[in-house]
Amino acid sequence: MTELVVLYSTLLLAILGFGFGVFLAYSAQKFKVEEDPRVKMIVEVLPGINCGACGFAGCEAYAKAIVKGQAETNRCLPGRPQGVEEKIKKILEEHRNDAP
Repeated sequence: MTELVVLYSTLLLAILGFGFGVFLAYSAQKFKVEEDPRVKMIVEVLPGINCGACGFAGCEAYAKAIVKGQAETNRCLPGRPQGVEEKIKKILEEHRNDAP
């Protein structure tokens, strides 16, 4: 009798696990957020110190504003000696059509 309880419990947990897995996979595809790949490229070029000198909360917020056209490319003060502005302009020119 106890073997049947263990067997049914195991089967029930397996079915529930499979069902929740399918639900999570469906939800991940249904509600996924597509991000502009240029944002990640610009964040990699920026110094990454999140100083806020550009007027945004951090480097990622600044990169998103650049891609949306809401900020100029010359606002990163710590990145000026490394030529960040030119690198950002190059990314925007080369990946002009990559926007989702």
